Amino acid sequence: MSNPKHDKGEHYLTTPKAEPFLERLIFNNRALILIAFTVLTLFLGYNAIKIQPDASFERMIPLEHPYIVNMLEHRDDLENLGNFVRIAVEVEDGDIFTQEYMETLKQITDEVFYLDGVDRSGLKSLWTSNVRWVEVTEQGFQGGTVIPDNYDGSRGSLERLRQNVLRSNEVGRLISDNFRSTIVYAPLYEKNPETGEALDYGEFSRQLEEKIREKYEAQNPNIEIHIVGFAKKVGDLIEGIGSIAWFAGITILLTTLLLFWYSRSIAGTLVPVFTSIIAVFLQLGTLRLMGYGLDPYSVLVPFLVFAIGISHGVQIVNAMAVEAAKGFDSVTAARLAFRALYIPGMLALISDAFGFLTLIFIEIDVIRDLAVAAGIGVAFVILTNLVLHVLIMSYIGISQSGIRHVQNHGEKQDRKWRVMSYFSHPGVAPISLLIAVIGLGLGLYYKQNLKIGDLDRGAPELRADSRYNKDNAYIIDNYSTSADVLVVMVKTPEEQCTQYNVLRAMDALQWELQNTPGIQSSVSLADVSKVVTKALNEGNWKWYEISRNQTIINASIREAPAGLINTDCSLTPVLVFLEDHKAETLETVIERVEEFASANSTEEHRFLLAAGNSGVEAATNEVISSAKDKMLLLVYGVVSLLCFVTFRSIRAVLCIVIPLGLTSVLGEAIMAVSGIGIKVATLPVIALGVGIGVDYGIYIYSKLEKYLLEGKPLQEAYYETLRSTGKAVMFTGVTLGLGVVTWIFSPIKFQADMGFLLFFMFLWNMVGAIWLLPALARFLLRPDQMLAKARTAK
Repeated sequence: MSNPKHDKGEHYLTTPKAEPFLERLIFNNRALILIAFTVLTLFLGYNAIKIQPDASFERMIPLEHPYIVNMLEHRDDLENLGNFVRIAVEVEDGDIFTQEYMETLKQITDEVFYLDGVDRSGLKSLWTSNVRWVEVTEQGFQGGTVIPDNYDGSRGSLERLRQNVLRSNEVGRLISDNFRSTIVYAPLYEKNPETGEALDYGEFSRQLEEKIREKYEAQNPNIEIHIVGFAKKVGDLIEGIGSIAWFAGITILLTTLLLFWYSRSIAGTLVPVFTSIIAVFLQLGTLRLMGYGLDPYSVLVPFLVFAIGISHGVQIVNAMAVEAAKGFDSVTAARLAFRALYIPGMLALISDAFGFLTLIFIEIDVIRDLAVAAGIGVAFVILTNLVLHVLIMSYIGISQSGIRHVQNHGEKQDRKWRVMSYFSHPGVAPISLLIAVIGLGLGLYYKQNLKIGDLDRGAPELRADSRYNKDNAYIIDNYSTSADVLVVMVKTPEEQCTQYNVLRAMDALQWELQNTPGIQSSVSLADVSKVVTKALNEGNWKWYEISRNQTIINASIREAPAGLINTDCSLTPVLVFLEDHKAETLETVIERVEEFASANSTEEHRFLLAAGNSGVEAATNEVISSAKDKMLLLVYGVVSLLCFVTFRSIRAVLCIVIPLGLTSVLGEAIMAVSGIGIKVATLPVIALGVGIGVDYGIYIYSKLEKYLLEGKPLQEAYYETLRSTGKAVMFTGVTLGLGVVTWIFSPIKFQADMGFLLFFMFLWNMVGAIWLLPALARFLLRPDQMLAKARTAK
């Protein structure tokens, strides 16, 4: 005997007006589409497993910013002050003036010299010939290498070494202030000049650990090695990526358990997980074919893609379970679920994609890469969720246990939804809006303290107790010149960089900076000229000045250290060593230099900003500061436009977007209170929170509008909305939140920060859709007008 409900459903399904073209296309070619998915998955999955970690110094900086343009234009005239490693070799007992220590330092210097990626011409250590001492005697200038040519490790040669160290200008730079460590400074190539291949930061970092730290600390127990620099930091980040596999496993297991608890159906559990994993493989395979790798910032995107796939898959499972409980077979239930969800599902996923793609307008390649990776991932989720998932379920169907779960829990769930429907009640809605306004006020108040850039010294991407940050703290505490270097370039016509007016202006800048908070010290050609001029006049401090006599100036800078003057004397840098690279420090210093450069640049000389790692940080902060508000406006504009095109109502747009706006404000307030600045790692979170968070509002509003157009009062319509999709939306919020909350335990701090912020945004966006949207609907929507408009349209 045929099921009347089934017959009714079949008749309903074959009604031309009711059956969308996409539905016919997909369900009439089920086997063919599944074969195509199988072939595509095998091909892209093969490429996915070959994708490699990838990191590049230039991809992490804003190449179009004027500071970076200046730095790259003059990079051949400067020592490599952006991409380098500093290896501090510390003696734990005694000082550096022992035969054992110097022998170990020599071996380490030789080992570093032969590491792939090191610019050997710029390598500096006590054992390299470019580290020299100079003094003025009655016979004139004398000098030589800091380690004498006849050094043999004897007590006499060690004493001469001590004297040479004191006569050099390297104490506080290559030699610690307490003479208990020295530095091996190694500038790096971004690309190998012989092979043209990019530097493998992961492999380089492993070589530093195995060939330098582990080897020589084991060889000499009195030695401890500290390593800092961009390459080492990125290497540690890549190493931290290895732990992501554990988080992936935990996330998949936790999601699977929650899905089974939700659906009580094996198919309803495993199929969404399977199709979401397929979406990740399709994404990674496509990225590899496009020439992308996974850098430390985009490595979390596959997590988001998986979570998004699960969240939308839940809607499919929920819709099919409801239809199956009415008596429809698996194919019919799948078709009805597709028909009900393909418009809101596509709208939500396209909103997700555009939320990611707005990041492309930020002029930092690593963020653009993240945007591309996420956009591709969401595009595949559209296919796997609305096509692959539905087709597989049309063959398998919801199990009887899942159907019984829906049928048996109806009355219990109805009581809960009845209570929650009061969020749209005329007496409750104003209270909800008042709470929202209070929350908005508190959020706006606290977000005033939100900073652009880093708020801690060291590498904020890593935890404070990480090995890298401990090494960085050691170097800051024991050397006068920190690892945070800002380089101001002084540009002149050829052969004019040593003119009196140029040196005098540089000296004035240094005086200005030495009286600026956050600056440790500075070095320039003007310092060299003043020191040598004093030495030429029997060390009389009255002569510690830049001479107006050009002949004396020329004599004073004859032995200037490498890196303080270029070959044609058209550029000379001022090296400014900062106490840290916190946002406030950089803002203060950059502002002071900009003011000075504006007032003192002439036709003879121009002050250009900026090179050095602090110059890069300052440029990055400026790009992020200017991009943040534009990006948010673009995200909200795109989301609002998509919602308007779908629902054809400004009131509908306001109901969906206002809760998102509250989440954005509260999210930034939490960042300010938690001491998290807006930087390369956290800026994408703001866009992601909006792009993904809009899903909840879209699903809730689309159902609410459907019931309102059927003539139901608002509270009754919202009650039916909660019954049909409320559980799925709430489960989605929890699932997305749990999908990212495991990141909090990552050894990489910026991943932990992203996990914390996304956890808040996903959950709060869900709360906003369930709680605030119906309250707004009470004041904004006019069901009678909506009905009249719908009748007119018909």
